[in-house]
Amino acid sequence: MNKLFLIAFLTITSMSVGQTSLKKVDASIYPKPEKGFKQMVIEVPHSANDSNKKIEFVIGKWMEVDTCNKHGLVGSIEKKDLKGWGYSYYNFTTDGGVISTRKACFESSTVRKFVASQPTTVRYNGKLPIVIYIPEGYDVQFKIFKAEDDVYHASEVKQK
Repeated sequence: MNKLFLIAFLTITSMSVGQTSLKKVDASIYPKPEKGFKQMVIEVPHSANDSNKKIEFVIGKWMEVDTCNKHGLVGSIEKKDLKGWGYSYYNFTTDGGVISTRKACFESSTVRKFVASQPTTVRYNGKLPIVIYIPEGYDVQFKIFKAEDDVYHASEVKQK
């Protein structure tokens, strides 16, 4: 029985030592959302290669749109400083307007689609959350981009 307990204890201890738990900044230090807005948080995992990565996020809304046009959400994003902390957060405002290519659609089928704003790209930092304030009814989607180790060189164009 003691051997079984010792094996279980050593297994659990070695598993907990192997995991790196990184305490992130508590999102409660950020301002409360204004009326009609909600606070969204992107938590990215910390890695040894944070400097090789970028985060691209878009704010949008699920809507019924036609299938032959391209659609985009009209809005603006503003980066703000969290006074006294040295961190930043983002505030997105929109009147809900949607831009479209306005092609004539001969087949008038519709589809439910995430209509997004212009993307915002920020540096990857696994130690800090990305905090975004958006209107109620909207959502945030994000991608993680990673740079390859390959480095390429541009060619010079010789002027005549």
